[in-house]
Amino acid sequence: MKIAVRYYTQTGNTKKLADAIAQALGVEAESVAQPLEEETELLFLCNSVYWAGIDRHVKQFVKENAARIGTLVNVSTAAMIDSTFSQMRKLAAGAGVKLCEKEFHCRGKFSALHAGHPDAADLEAAKAFAKEIAE
Repeated sequence: MKIAVRYYTQTGNTKKLADAIAQALGVEAESVAQPLEEETELLFLCNSVYWAGIDRHVKQFVKENAARIGTLVNVSTAAMIDSTFSQMRKLAAGAGVKLCEKEFHCRGKFSALHAGHPDAADLEAAKAFAKEIAE
């Protein structure tokens, strides 16, 4: 199965999750600045909340790569909302991309809020989630 991991981060929190997932799956995590070069059966798209929404770089990546995404798996960090899943559902639907009904979300550090997250336990949970989805 062709699996890819992409992420967008401004603070490094989301990259930590992407790297953990990629390590668990034996692939490399790359920024959304790197387009998919071939069809990907499973794309773990790691994103976060900036100004109450998914960043424009993530939105652009999904739209530009939609034809090469089999199933998109949402992975998110956020300090104040539960996840980006509902926003990703709309984005994926608009781009004609299938979205996995399972997602991974954990708290991300924002200023002093949720300091230390994602922590080691979050990263281990992300690895286990990725392995379960990729089975």
